[in-house]
Amino acid sequence: MKNDIRNELAICGFEAVKALVKCHPERITRFYYTRDRMRDFKDLFKFLAERKVPYNNIPEGELEKLSGTVHHQGVVAMIRQPEIPHLNTDITNEWLHKKESAILLDRVGNANNLGAIVRSAAFFGFKNIIIPRDEAQSSITTSSYRVAQGGMEHVNIYSILSIEKLLISMEGKMLRFGTDVRGKTPVERIPEMCNETKKPALIVLGNEEHGISGIVRKNCDELVTIPFTADSAEEKSQPIESLNVAQAAAIVLYEARNLSVHF
Repeated sequence: MKNDIRNELAICGFEAVKALVKCHPERITRFYYTRDRMRDFKDLFKFLAERKVPYNNIPEGELEKLSGTVHHQGVVAMIRQPEIPHLNTDITNEWLHKKESAILLDRVGNANNLGAIVRSAAFFGFKNIIIPRDEAQSSITTSSYRVAQGGMEHVNIYSILSIEKLLISMEGKMLRFGTDVRGKTPVERIPEMCNETKKPALIVLGNEEHGISGIVRKNCDELVTIPFTADSAEEKSQPIESLNVAQAAAIVLYEARNLSVHF
């Protein structure tokens, strides 16, 4: 939940807050917890006291008001509203130099899906995520932070004004993979193709309802798909046409996990 007056964002959920405390305790502006959580964060209290950052034991109902959710798990840390840096050529040139791959979200609008994708990205070693500055795209929220289960502390999120311009600028530099149910290339071929060309991957995940846009489809080198079961393939039918974008992301990133290792 965003506090516009203070320009703060509430971070809640035990794993998300624990990761924040471990990696970036200096970002905490206020800290609240239930009595049951006192022992979990006792080492933090001295740090906050030295920096004169307020921390208090409050009832669960107050935590719910602060976070805007019943899923706070007994702890809420307030931080300054994150500013998402704009992706520039210095950053992409560094990716190319280090052979780092990246994930591009094509207007993924659900905050929980964004959080789940961040969690999978962190787990499989993908630290670069790009989101468009678009009303249809979810940004960093209390929900996405909580669902990411600490993953937000291990990825870099960048913003862009134009998906099309980014894809065009990466032509010949990164292999641009669009995830599409109509794709012909199985996702497990991503590492093989990147290894053959010695290029990192730019993996595009599409909107929950419409998938990747026509502009993305036009500017990708390959359209990759997650094969369904052999039995369904033989019958030329399947009960579900596609997976949720967060589920699909986990599978795609699992198949491409070796890209986090330099060529």
